[in-house]
Amino acid sequence: MSFDFLRDTHKKVHFIGIGGVSMSGLAEILIENGYKVSGSDRSESENTKKLREHGAEIYIGQSADNIKDVDLVVYTAAIAADNPELMKAKEENIASMNRAEFLGSIMKGHKYGVAIAGTHGKTSTTSMMSHIVLEEKLDPTILVGGNLDVIGGNVHIGKSDYFITEACEYKESFLKFYPYIGVILNVEEDHLDYYRDLNHIKDAFRKFISIIPDDGYAIVNADDENSMDVIKDAKCNVMTFGIENGEYRARNLKFNDLACGIFDLYKNDEKLFTVELNVPGKYNVVNAMSIICASLALNISHKSIVDGLFNFRGTHRRFEFKGERDGVKVIDDYAHHPTAIKSLLGGIKNYPHNRTFFIFQPHTYTRTSTLFDEFVQSFEGIENLILEDIYAAREKDTGIVSSQKLGDAVRKTGVKAINMHSFEDTVKYLNENVKEGDLILTVGAGDVYKIGEMFINQ
Repeated sequence: MSFDFLRDTHKKVHFIGIGGVSMSGLAEILIENGYKVSGSDRSESENTKKLREHGAEIYIGQSADNIKDVDLVVYTAAIAADNPELMKAKEENIASMNRAEFLGSIMKGHKYGVAIAGTHGKTSTTSMMSHIVLEEKLDPTILVGGNLDVIGGNVHIGKSDYFITEACEYKESFLKFYPYIGVILNVEEDHLDYYRDLNHIKDAFRKFISIIPDDGYAIVNADDENSMDVIKDAKCNVMTFGIENGEYRARNLKFNDLACGIFDLYKNDEKLFTVELNVPGKYNVVNAMSIICASLALNISHKSIVDGLFNFRGTHRRFEFKGERDGVKVIDDYAHHPTAIKSLLGGIKNYPHNRTFFIFQPHTYTRTSTLFDEFVQSFEGIENLILEDIYAAREKDTGIVSSQKLGDAVRKTGVKAINMHSFEDTVKYLNENVKEGDLILTVGAGDVYKIGEMFINQ
C-alpha cells in the first residue's frame, strides 16, 4: 500500500488523540504497513495499550516534548489550535493534516471505497457491511466507530481494493473522502456547534454526493425526505431503499420474540431473497436495507448478504447486552440524538421485559441546548427516566443548559424523571427499585455504560 503524502515507510507519523476509535485504527493501519508511529492522549485506554503492544510510542498527556523526530502530525477535529503539540509542529514546519484528510489519503488508494454517512446509524451499518464483505472473502480494509467482535476491534487491515468506513459529517469531514459508494442513512439537525441550520447540513450532504464518481453509487433512504432532497442533482448512479418507499423495499416485515426483523427484499415487484436479522428494532431493518443495496452494487452474492446479516450480532455500545443480575437485564446503547432515542424506544417494545429504567446521559452542551425541545419530546412513554449530568466531551460548561433544566422540562410533560449527579447514587437507586424481569438501559455517547457495569458487578 502506498500513501501520496509518505513514500518512505521509515518516516514517522504522530497522532494527537491517538486513543480515539478512528485515530487508533488509522495508527494501526500505518504500523501494519511498516511506518513508525507515535501518539498522545489524555488518558490510558485499551486502544493505547494495544498500540503500544504493536510498537507505537504512546504518551499520556499532551506536551510539545512529545514531538520528536516527527515527519507528519495527524490531529482530530476536536483538537484546539492552541494544542501544544500542534503548535510545536507549526513552529518546526512539520507537515500536519486532520484525521479526515489523512483517512481520505488512505482511502484514495482503494478502488472500491464505501463511505457510510448519516446523522445516526453509521457504526451499526458499517458493522453490518463489514460482516457481508468478510463473508464474501473480499479481504477489505475496515474502519468502524466502535469495537466489532468479528474483526477483534475497530480496524481490519486487508490487502484488496475494498475499503469500508464511516463518514462523519462533523465539520464536513466526509468531504475529504474518496467514496465509490456513498450511503446516506438519514439527514437531520445535529452538530449545530458547526452547522448554522438544517439547510447548511443538507448542503454538506449534497457536496458529499457530488464527490462520488459518475460510475459510482449513491445509496439513499427513500423514507427520509431530507435524504431524498440532497440527491436531486446527483450525477452518479442512485439506488433508493426503504420500508415504505424506494426501488428496494423490505416487505412482509415482522419481528421475532427478541424484536429482530425478518423481511423479504424486493426490487420493485421482484422478490430477491429473505433476510433474518439478529439485532432488534425497525431502525436496524433500515440500516440493513442500505448495505444490501451497497452490496448489490458491488456484485456481492445474495448468499453472502443473507449470511453476513444473519451472523451480525451487533457492535459494542449499540444495543449491547452487557449482562444480567438477579433477573434484571442490562443493555447499553450509544443513542445521543432525539431521533435515535425514539428509534431505540421503538426497538425495545417487543423486547421481553417488564419495566424499563432508562438512564440517559446527554452528550455535549451544544447538542443538548440546540435540540432541547426535541430531547424533551423524545422521552415520551418512558416509565422510569434517570438523567445523568451532561457529558462535556470537547466543550466547556457555559451555564446555558444543564441536565437539571432538561429534567424539569421533561417532568412538565408528565414523564416520571429524576436527576442523578453521580454514578454511585444511580446504582444505589437501581438496587433499591429494580425487580426481576426489569430492563436497565444505559444510553448516551459518553461513559454512562459504566453504570450498567457497576450494577452487574455488585
